[in-house]
Amino acid sequence: MHLFLSGSKPEILVGNLMGDFVKGRLGDRFPAGIRRGIEIHRKIDSFAAGNEFFLRSKRHIDPYYGHFRAVLVDLFYDHFLARHWDTYSSVTLEEFVDNCHETLRRYETQLPPRLLELLPRMFSRHWLIAYREPAGIETALRRMSERLRRPGPLAEGYAELREKQDLLLSDFRFFLPDISAYTDSLHSAGVEEYENSMVS
Repeated sequence: MHLFLSGSKPEILVGNLMGDFVKGRLGDRFPAGIRRGIEIHRKIDSFAAGNEFFLRSKRHIDPYYGHFRAVLVDLFYDHFLARHWDTYSSVTLEEFVDNCHETLRRYETQLPPRLLELLPRMFSRHWLIAYREPAGIETALRRMSERLRRPGPLAEGYAELREKQDLLLSDFRFFLPDISAYTDSLHSAGVEEYENSMVS
């Protein structure tokens, strides 16, 4: 989802993907465009956490999953985006993934070590393309669960997608235009700042 919402600026796409791997104040640790992408990532997360449709999807998920409900909704929305990609994009999902891969390779020296370590696996497994199929989501949940420091029910969450797909898809179809409009406003507000940073 974050990559899809990154707009057309390569550095913003890179920063948006880096968002989960960079904590704390940004200062001058990164170029302005990447810093802007990380900030947009954080704003997207904050917007989603308070969005009425995202919250409704969380309520559809069994309370048994606790704080993992947000993780499940996030991944299920990635599945719906991949599955219905042609509705929302003028390029194929395969082209989009290839373009993202090429962009990230150009900025490898800027990537956090943990993301750099994951990058080959992410693209060799075509993770976004795999998300089109329910089996890809089931596999992703299992792998995420294996990386947890403490045991949790995340790997079982595929059952929620199977049982509540129609409800969750309905929410997603309202959520995506909401968050797309929000990120479009962020990109518009940041155009002047970004362009000034490129010539300074």
